[in-house]
Amino acid sequence: MATQHKQIDQQTLENLLYLSRLSPSATDMATLKRQVDDIVGYFDILSKYDDSENPYDAYPRTEADKLRDDTIEGGLEMTDVKKVSKDFMDGYFQVPKVLGEGA
Repeated sequence: MATQHKQIDQQTLENLLYLSRLSPSATDMATLKRQVDDIVGYFDILSKYDDSENPYDAYPRTEADKLRDDTIEGGLEMTDVKKVSKDFMDGYFQVPKVLGEGA
């Protein structure tokens, strides 16, 4: 990529090395500077595109009239609940013990 864009200075490069925990002695500084300059150039290219469009327009809208009505419907009567199981007493279902020895 041709470097016709802004280039980073030496201080910025040193700050990037510090933040990324890289050692200047462990890498070729000229190659690293060229690579970072290329990355900055990619951002310059991306900034030329129009991003004023709302990103949420890509998702379908949910309108309130398409949702179900908030109507209260009757639940089960206590007599119907008692018919579900023979182990129903005082408003509760009796279930086998889950915790205990060996658990």
